[in-house]
Amino acid sequence: MILCCGEALIDMIAEPTLSGQQGFVPHSGGAVYNTAIALGRLGARVGMLTGLSSDMFGQQLTAGLQISHVDTTHVIKSNRPTTLAFVQLKDGHATYNFVDENTAGRMLTAAEMPVQLQGVSALYLGGISLACEPCADAYAQLLFRHGADRAVMLDPNIRPDFIKDQTKYRTRLNKMIAQADIVKVSDEDLDWIIPGPETLSEKIPLLTQAGPKLVILTHGSAGATGYTADGSKVTVPVQKVQVVDTVGAGDTFNAGVLAELDQAGCLTKPGLRSLSNDGLRNALEKGAKVAAITVSRAGANPPWAHEL
Repeated sequence: MILCCGEALIDMIAEPTLSGQQGFVPHSGGAVYNTAIALGRLGARVGMLTGLSSDMFGQQLTAGLQISHVDTTHVIKSNRPTTLAFVQLKDGHATYNFVDENTAGRMLTAAEMPVQLQGVSALYLGGISLACEPCADAYAQLLFRHGADRAVMLDPNIRPDFIKDQTKYRTRLNKMIAQADIVKVSDEDLDWIIPGPETLSEKIPLLTQAGPKLVILTHGSAGATGYTADGSKVTVPVQKVQVVDTVGAGDTFNAGVLAELDQAGCLTKPGLRSLSNDGLRNALEKGAKVAAITVSRAGANPPWAHEL
């Protein structure tokens, strides 16, 4: 089973009301939650490790996991509130304002992380959970405890506004990158992780030298490129569709990559070390395909396997 570890929250998406004023409609979301949902819909065995509230929004999130066949054994329940992200869409692109103080997800501690992860073959981590404390430290400890003999994918999805102590965040993130087998970054993520005058192509080897066997660099509408530690490079284009919005696009892309690697038997540490260019291309193309469906409809609404 692939265990997705990180935030689950409610996207409050602006929509006009009958009176003409703007209102907000609650949609289940969060980067790691979206990836778990997408994996479940694609038919992968997947579970979620997160903190969920017992409030009405926490119940909505739980129901969404169950409907999409995501195992909830490792969900940690509490009476704290659910994180809310108020989303504004402009030309299909989303900007966010978060309400995240003292929430069920953010307040997870290392002591609450599971001691055993029976049946878990791979870990996926990322999103704002890697920046917000104390949960960021808890997820880092989870990785250090359980990542040595499992395939690990990391998507930092860096949001500078969430980083209160940049030195501490960089130190923790760099240690997690060293533990990861796959790191997915955007252009902006890579420039933040490795600041300096070097080009993106010059920064990739610096990142693979840190430990990952595979780095995936996404270029928005220009597609995605996978770089292996031995210097191989594979680029795939995006699939052209009519874009409704980009909410959940990257999260669904990650799910497609993980699902394809898992189905091919490559989502292991040895499998990723020996991943062929064809295997990498198949994974990137699957990611692009499922992401294209997601952006063609409103909100983070990943496709089911039959829709492919």
